[in-house]
Amino acid sequence: MPAESIQKSGTERVLILAKALPHLGKSQGELVCCAGVTEEGTWRRQYPVRFRFMQDDKKFKRWQWVSYEWKLPQNDKRTESRRINEETVFPEKEMKSQHRAAFLQPLLVATTSEAEKRQQSLTLIRPEKPVFSWIKKSQEQIASERTAYANAVKQLELDLSGFSEEKRALDPCPYEFHYQYTTRGQSHSHQCLDWETSATFYNWKNKYGEEKALTELKRIFGEKYPAEGMAFVMGTHSRHPKTWLLIGVLKLNQSDQLSLF
Repeated sequence: MPAESIQKSGTERVLILAKALPHLGKSQGELVCCAGVTEEGTWRRQYPVRFRFMQDDKKFKRWQWVSYEWKLPQNDKRTESRRINEETVFPEKEMKSQHRAAFLQPLLVATTSEAEKRQQSLTLIRPEKPVFSWIKKSQEQIASERTAYANAVKQLELDLSGFSEEKRALDPCPYEFHYQYTTRGQSHSHQCLDWETSATFYNWKNKYGEEKALTELKRIFGEKYPAEGMAFVMGTHSRHPKTWLLIGVLKLNQSDQLSLF
């Protein structure tokens, strides 16, 4: 019998759940890894995405449905990974908060080890006893990142004269954010690579100042979310498949989930 053919391209519709912090590709400049779930509940990874340099009508946010054309990447064998055609991205409606827990409930697993047994490279967990913290980067680290982001913009060979400040070199966040938590009695520690967390810091820093911004971050991500219900989007490293990264922090109320039963 002939081997089952593998679909190598197509179109799909995905609910976006995570956008990781931008990082620097070897030849493509500043890139973002995104992750979401199809209408059938199948994980999908969208990479690489030059998010800040996309047209405004192509940009999308968490909890928004997005459709696009895709093809299988040549250098990423993870089954969830898709290389998307940015020109075909079409953002659609946002999923209402009261529908989120019901939709994501079937995707929740107890541990990343369970996800590995299912041969997944993306998964969703509920952390137990999460503790939110931050580490201030050194001036040398910030300067190095700032230079790297500036070089990445030049690498794209874009004419910045007509672009807004958003399209100029990314200003690196001066802090690393971290979570310590447990799953089934095992302790874990991960850097929070969720872009929205760092973006929230910058928004509040501009509004309240740095000290108040950190206080508010801890109140929301370290107290409010854990108390009301939260989940982590976890994804494996492309070159280290046994290494799991925290790429998304979701507010996912326990009460919404319990109300289903």
